[in-house]
Amino acid sequence: MAEDYILNEHNKEEFPPSHTAEHLLNQLMVRMFGCERSNNAHIERKKSKISYILDRKPDRKVEKEIERQMNELIEQDLPVTFEFVTRAELEGLIFDAEPDSPDAQLSLERLPEDASDTIRLVRIGDYDVCPCIGKHVRSTSQIGRFEMLGTNWDEGKRSFRIRFKVVQ
Repeated sequence: MAEDYILNEHNKEEFPPSHTAEHLLNQLMVRMFGCERSNNAHIERKKSKISYILDRKPDRKVEKEIERQMNELIEQDLPVTFEFVTRAELEGLIFDAEPDSPDAQLSLERLPEDASDTIRLVRIGDYDVCPCIGKHVRSTSQIGRFEMLGTNWDEGKRSFRIRFKVVQ
């Protein structure tokens, strides 16, 4: 069915479990800290790292809570589905979204300048939605266990980096 749509070329070969975990982690961080989704991520099979701009450094208790909630979301076996929309339809989704819904967080601003008119939205249950052309698992239970390997805080940049892996 994706062949029916003209999408941008994709220059990455993601490891679907880690890439899908990235989507969950982005939404979890948005909900926990009111921050934006990361625009600085390096997602790999063995080890991934992703950064967020926060107003404060999370303590160890909060880091453990991030890991706990990630594994709880994974265990919920949320379906990962795709939806193809035009830019105009995406604007309508954003405009009509309930304020607390993931659709309200959608934005055309993060799309590449040369993005096609057809946009693929990746939905993870009713928890997250994000424009993305990468590879994903079919449901969150296929991700495996989320393990936080460590974190770093850059006070000057207010940047919180999480290093993680998924264990299957």
